[in-house]
Amino acid sequence: MSQFDFDLFTIGAGSGGVRASRFAAAFGARVAIAEERYFGGTCVNVGCIPKKLFSYAAHYREDFHHGAGYGWSSTAGEFDLARLIANKNREIERLNGVYRRLLDAAGVTVFDGRATLIDAHTVEINGAQRSARYILVATGSWPVKPAVPGAELAITSNEAFFLPALPRRVVVVGGGYIAVEFASIFNGMGAETTLVYRGARILRGFDHELGTVLAEEMIKKGVKIRLNANLAAIAPADGGLRATLADGAILEADCIMYATGRAPNTRKLGLETSGVTLTAKDAIAVDAYSQSTVASIYAIGDVTNRVNLTPVATAEGMAVANTLFNNRPTALDYENIPTAIFSNPNVATVGLSEETARLRCGAIDVYASRFRPLRHTLSGSDEQMFMKLVVERVSNRVVGAHMVGADAGEIIQGIAIAIKCGATKAQFDATIGIHPTAAEEFVTLREPRKARG
Repeated sequence: MSQFDFDLFTIGAGSGGVRASRFAAAFGARVAIAEERYFGGTCVNVGCIPKKLFSYAAHYREDFHHGAGYGWSSTAGEFDLARLIANKNREIERLNGVYRRLLDAAGVTVFDGRATLIDAHTVEINGAQRSARYILVATGSWPVKPAVPGAELAITSNEAFFLPALPRRVVVVGGGYIAVEFASIFNGMGAETTLVYRGARILRGFDHELGTVLAEEMIKKGVKIRLNANLAAIAPADGGLRATLADGAILEADCIMYATGRAPNTRKLGLETSGVTLTAKDAIAVDAYSQSTVASIYAIGDVTNRVNLTPVATAEGMAVANTLFNNRPTALDYENIPTAIFSNPNVATVGLSEETARLRCGAIDVYASRFRPLRHTLSGSDEQMFMKLVVERVSNRVVGAHMVGADAGEIIQGIAIAIKCGATKAQFDATIGIHPTAAEEFVTLREPRKARG
């Protein structure tokens, strides 16, 4: 009989924790999981799923307008945020139930409550201690606000999904993917929206052209973007809020949202007393197999601050289950992970940016196209799409693909398979395009830009 109550005790029932627990149980392990807040984690409750639903909602006003060019006379009526939130809540509750049922069906013991570490093999949950051969920390991350006077008056992405009414004027602070997504959402729903970012270009860390093109397209749609701008203070004003920038400029708003980053949920978990090493940014330091500095304690997902994406967390969870209970030590490959930004228009990318490719590959060729898609030849919109391939010259291998435009995520997902398989530009060229689609542009790009590498 085992000296431990469980073979695996998982703290956090988000996507990664649930995946690891389910499959560990399927491999024969005795598994328990604890969740203090909501099943499905950030993604299901205040992240990917509700954000995508809100993004869909924000497109309808524009779609109604575009329909006129196709013979439709209907126009968008009054937007009802309360109805959207009620419908969204109903779907999230359904998904919460799905996650719990998946765990029950797998035979995982579920604890509702906050679990903390006592030592390398013990957790405390609801006043009782439970022992485990292995402990998996999958507690995710949480939005943070900078130390700015009046920051408590602002919201984060968490609260944005539960607003009582649509604000008339919104200021979104930040320049990353969450910031541009919510700026697009508020703008699409009809709010006067201003994006304030301290940097010179939005989407820092992505291919430079993606930030440039997206900013231009968002401005066309009515979003005001203020770059090289720092928010210095927030104060109540005339029934709303007043944002003061570092240069003295004033922005009046009914809602100010910070989208300036997230921090790993590692505080008060007992990690330090258990001997687990944290990084300078309070993430759990792990090796290639998601093992912490304590042999029996593993960590996955945002709490490790590696690649903070839901599919990555689930893949890490699967890898841990295979490593510990399926005799298949698995280290995740973090190269060529595709990602999408559900701004309006969408952005998607896989592989190396042009800038990184120049450093890593030396001589490269860049193929790019910016064009008005067929849909907008009748809609009257001047929205443009942007597509780009980055090719390592010596091998002819496509090392990066980037896109701004409708359904970018749907298109780049397929391109990601080709890049993961090491496809060459010649193989892209030999592929017959589907006509007429925007996606065919990726296999019809023939002339590289003037060589610079």
